[in-house]
Amino acid sequence: MTAAIKLQQLLGGAPIGVVGLGLIGGSLGLDLRALGLRVQALVHREATAERALGRGLADAVGTDPRVLEGCALVVLALPLDRLLDPDPALVAALPPAAVVTDVGSVKAPLLTRWEPLLAGRFVAGHPMAGTAKAGVEAGERQLFEGRPWVATPTGRTDPAALALVEALAGAVGARWCCCPAADHDRAVAMISHLPVLVGAALLQAAAAAGRSGGDSSENSQLPALLRQLASSGFADTTRVGGGNPELGTLMARCNREELLAAITQYEGQLQGLRRLVEASDWAGLQASLSACAQQRPEFL
Repeated sequence: MTAAIKLQQLLGGAPIGVVGLGLIGGSLGLDLRALGLRVQALVHREATAERALGRGLADAVGTDPRVLEGCALVVLALPLDRLLDPDPALVAALPPAAVVTDVGSVKAPLLTRWEPLLAGRFVAGHPMAGTAKAGVEAGERQLFEGRPWVATPTGRTDPAALALVEALAGAVGARWCCCPAADHDRAVAMISHLPVLVGAALLQAAAAAGRSGGDSSENSQLPALLRQLASSGFADTTRVGGGNPELGTLMARCNREELLAAITQYEGQLQGLRRLVEASDWAGLQASLSACAQQRPEFL
């Protein structure tokens, strides 16, 4: 049995609700509709609803939460702040028997907020896929193909609810993964949230170096040269740091303690590399970089 057929059977012919049609919600809508499933979506603005219908992101799109009526599964594809402080009208409109999952990048606070509301029907989830795009134009097919889709069930999670969300992830080609919420939040602080700040710091350092002017003269070519010479390595390293500032701030705010621990770990490693350079310990530096070269494939 394919994952798509399994999802269809578990839904029993009922539609899937998607709240928010940005990158994640829009991409999910496109994939699910391509599988022949009905998608009913809730958005914030009428203009967004019209454009979403034009792009084929859902079968029905509205600004009234009643658009979710009849859905067996509802995906909350909302920013973290709106997940942590949900609209009471949305909560009230969720179908009473529907399984509800989210796509937020921090899990422990969301479990605290949503589990008491939904009595086992809430499955905290995090599809780890994305691009630099945002908004109703951002959704694209096969965004989740081969990417992790993490769930953080608790002792209160209904196994049938978890199985339904697992079928959803499988139907769009994602790799299913379950772990405790605390472990998830520590992991994403290091491999997802920290890189945003590291990339931002590198951009800030390059900009500051350009402003200082290499030879302290008004005619220094350094500012222009930094920009002209920046190529793929700089672009790859700074991509997430130069991305959506609202998203980066929300991740830091909602995962503050774990992110601070990750920053401390990173600062320790950077200081170690600095000491090797200060000591002109080129053999030590090469050994350290060689170890990194061997470790990198484990993370890709």
